[in-house]
Amino acid sequence: MFNLSKKVALISCIAAFLLFGGCANTGVGSNSNASDEQPNRLTASWTGPYGGVPAFDRANLAQLKPALELAMQENLVEVNRITDQATAPTFDNTILALERSGKMLDRVFTYYGIWSSNISSPEFRAIQREMAPILSTFFSKISQNQALFERVKAVYEGDDLDLLRSDQQRLVELTYHDFARNGATLGSNDKQRYAAINLRLAQLHTQFGNNVLADEENYVVYFDESQAKGLPDSFVAAAAAAAESRGQPNLYAITNTRSSMAPFLTFAEDRDLREKVWTNYYSRGDNNDQYDNNTVITEILNLRHERVNLLGYQNYAQWRLENRMAENPENAMRLLEAVWPAAIARVDDEVADMQAIAKELNPGLIIQPWDYRYYAEKVRKARYELDSDEVKQYLQLGKLTQAMFYVAGELFNFQFTPVKPGSVPVFHPDVNVWEVTDKITGDNVGLWYLDPFSRPGKRSGAWATAYRSHTTLDGKTNVLSSNNSNFVKAPAGQPVLISWDDATTFFHEFGHALHSLSSNVDYPRLNGGVRDYTEFQSQLLERWLMTDQVINNYLVHHATAQPIPETLVKKIKAAATFNQGFSTTEYLASAIVDLKFHTTDPTGINPDTFEKEVLATLKMPKELVMRHRSPHFGHVFSGEGYSAGYYGYMWADVLTSDAAEAFAASPNGFYDANTAERLVKYLFMPRNSIDPGEAYRSFRGRDANIEPLMRDRGFPIPSKNTSGLVD
Repeated sequence: MFNLSKKVALISCIAAFLLFGGCANTGVGSNSNASDEQPNRLTASWTGPYGGVPAFDRANLAQLKPALELAMQENLVEVNRITDQATAPTFDNTILALERSGKMLDRVFTYYGIWSSNISSPEFRAIQREMAPILSTFFSKISQNQALFERVKAVYEGDDLDLLRSDQQRLVELTYHDFARNGATLGSNDKQRYAAINLRLAQLHTQFGNNVLADEENYVVYFDESQAKGLPDSFVAAAAAAAESRGQPNLYAITNTRSSMAPFLTFAEDRDLREKVWTNYYSRGDNNDQYDNNTVITEILNLRHERVNLLGYQNYAQWRLENRMAENPENAMRLLEAVWPAAIARVDDEVADMQAIAKELNPGLIIQPWDYRYYAEKVRKARYELDSDEVKQYLQLGKLTQAMFYVAGELFNFQFTPVKPGSVPVFHPDVNVWEVTDKITGDNVGLWYLDPFSRPGKRSGAWATAYRSHTTLDGKTNVLSSNNSNFVKAPAGQPVLISWDDATTFFHEFGHALHSLSSNVDYPRLNGGVRDYTEFQSQLLERWLMTDQVINNYLVHHATAQPIPETLVKKIKAAATFNQGFSTTEYLASAIVDLKFHTTDPTGINPDTFEKEVLATLKMPKELVMRHRSPHFGHVFSGEGYSAGYYGYMWADVLTSDAAEAFAASPNGFYDANTAERLVKYLFMPRNSIDPGEAYRSFRGRDANIEPLMRDRGFPIPSKNTSGLVD
């Protein structure tokens, strides 16, 4: 289906011009050469079980460029068919016709996304660099098609709009604003400049993402057994496997990803090595070499600013937040600034506690950023007698997966059953697939793919995507949903053990999958979302990790199979707000710098200098840094999904904390059937078919406020701005 907002977003999934939402990160098999006579598997309709599935096992990279070219050509023919109609514009012949267009391109982008995010290679990146500007030009042809826009506008302004259902009205309004916000109302010369800016941004976003990936691949720290003191056995085993896979069988490897860096900094006694690992990670994209991103950021900021000026906006953030829950950058910044003082005050307390321990162990040592995790862990042990590695022994990836299935069954009536091996193609042997069915009716809901492990060519972090979304436009389609992580694979025959933070993230991303699987919308466009709202559903699902049902049944020791002791659970709960200064401050710093970048005239800006000046004004504690420093802030600069929108995690967390209190107050707590029914009905199933604020009020009976968030983090409640998120 043609969905301007989604299609523009998909360009960013190939590291290009992302205007709307998250990536469809998807993927494929070999890079073998394909004969011109062979049918192009990337453009073909999906066949097989479950309403058809991507032919990941039969796709190859040689077919990608011709597939994109063919799919773009077909999409333009479909658009011309709409504009060439002699009949007056209607909801059916214009809006729904657009919804039905672009299906071939959707299929090709599914494969493209996998190569981009899950199994990237130098060969793919060459195609990516070549095609990103071509795709940008293609989408400009559609977004600036005056005849098409006039038909959309006629439906939007027509007398028949009020006769449509509410979800149909929302579809019309979203479609109109997709065009209007992307240059359709501009004059001829401004349209040309707008398209030229988009083309250049496509190249820059691609370059930024590839530069970060290069630094993640090129900076691997190797160490020997004498430097492994303090590291858990499970981590050492995984580091040995990582080194062996890179041709260093007698050493251990720390890859330049968060899932490898964070546990090393938490446990490694070797301070010099900690500093090296920390420096590598936080210097990605900032090494004054061919992969340095500072000049890329400067050009991106200037082009974004120029582009929204063409549309009449004062700054990029104003344009970006216009259709978000926050409505404007002032409201977003007000929330961040309300939390900031409590966060940095807590950092002062945390550093004082760490410094006291450091003084005993290493007289004269002053806490530096590469020391924070290490000494925080010692404070945790001293204060709560809580050892993170002890907790990790009860966090098996397989058991946690079953725990998520249990939660989905209790709240959503979903049942997950492994598919028969080989019956559903996958793009890598690590990927597993489950069939999702409705426990009550037995109907198929869709499939869930899990790609859990780190590998060369896979971008860092964790994310969710949908290869196919729910719609009833031309018959009901089932959902193909995927979660992707970067856990370090354990040696053969050993369980994969992960940290509590990683377990929380695992539940978080599964929340995104459940949001896709729950959809009941009729039209593809309405499967999208509002960025500062769609993180809410996933953040809320994190809360079920701490429920008794999950703890008692799925957190069992990997060696003894004994459930986690109640004493250890009490320690975990007692330490729930521990280190909130660190986690909140590192996040807030990134969110504030993001907003500052996009509310400031970027003329002559130096990103490194700007970042330092903003943090100095904030009185950023010197003992830690932004969670995502600007030169590797992929959320913001490898596309536009989170640009001027990283604040959205905090905005969504206000909703999360408020909704969690609704569950906590229910007769049966987090498994209360009535509250769960409202959750699914109002907050998961509708997707973007109703306004997010209206949806939340339907669930809660009122707007959310900041007080539950502050209670959750153990912060004092501010005296202002607690009645609601938006004034």
